[in-house]
Amino acid sequence: MRTLVLGGTAMLSRTVAEAARDAGHDVTCLARGRSGEPPEGVRFVRADRAEPGGYDGLTGEFDAVVDVARRPSEVRSALAALAGRVGHWTFVSTCNVYSDDATPGQVADTAPLVAPAPADVDESDQENYGICKRACEVAVVDAMGADRSFLCRAGLIVGPRDSVVRFGYWPDRLARGGEVLAPGDPDRPVQVIDVRDLSDWIVRAGVDGLAGAYDGTGAPVPMREFLARIAAGVGVEPKLTWVDQEFLVEQGVNPWAGKRSLPLWLPLPEYGGFLRRDVTRSLAAGLRTRDLAETARDTLAWTRESWRPHERDGGITAEDESALLAAWHARP
Repeated sequence: MRTLVLGGTAMLSRTVAEAARDAGHDVTCLARGRSGEPPEGVRFVRADRAEPGGYDGLTGEFDAVVDVARRPSEVRSALAALAGRVGHWTFVSTCNVYSDDATPGQVADTAPLVAPAPADVDESDQENYGICKRACEVAVVDAMGADRSFLCRAGLIVGPRDSVVRFGYWPDRLARGGEVLAPGDPDRPVQVIDVRDLSDWIVRAGVDGLAGAYDGTGAPVPMREFLARIAAGVGVEPKLTWVDQEFLVEQGVNPWAGKRSLPLWLPLPEYGGFLRRDVTRSLAAGLRTRDLAETARDTLAWTRESWRPHERDGGITAEDESALLAAWHARP
């Protein structure tokens, strides 16, 4: 197949380009190149999608397009330039297009959605991420038709090249050993997807002509099992101390990501459905996921080579963790 990746230099789009190349496809990547260079063995068209004539360097027809954009204006311009010469369009969306984060077990084709972003939205504002992705979805289906559009609503994408300190905090922390602060309810489900598994599925979806909306994430697992598989991947037997979410809130620890946070911890019940989606349809449609132990091992290897400690944007320091654990054990 002749496959076009709109991107190809950052984490997901680059891995998609590698997967398509390794599957024997003729791969073209179009990107600005600010995140780096695309993988070897693909054709690279350097262009800015926001500029007039951004697609002039693309010639001929494509069997499949993969787009990971977040700006509706860029998706619409791509569709205007390419829709008439493309067989299948995959748009990598997000679970942030869902309007209900509290209800567990929701399914992609029936879950309630946010309203699409209006035309005058500030596309650069992170607060508008979900509504902008939803507007992109609508544009793709309108231009390509429902039978040639695959809306892949990705969950938390993890693995090598993940520069955001969420999943990567845990392999790094568990590998250091000692007493580990584990947040919240140990039976609270979480779900992630290895970037390589998601990319393989996206490439095969283009070949198969998969259409419709699906969640691109793995099956939910309890947090205790999640950390156990990570520990197995980095070769340790951790000493976990489970700390209640009420205590963490009182101590000013932030959930999910960012400064002084415990990654993948989300308060209940308001986020009880965010990492607990029903992916039965996705697995039946060909999504295959690897053991978390493998993802943890490979992520740790990448972070030790690539992360710079002063640039980490999440997690807690060793000193802060020790102080929190001491306060937890000193409760009356």
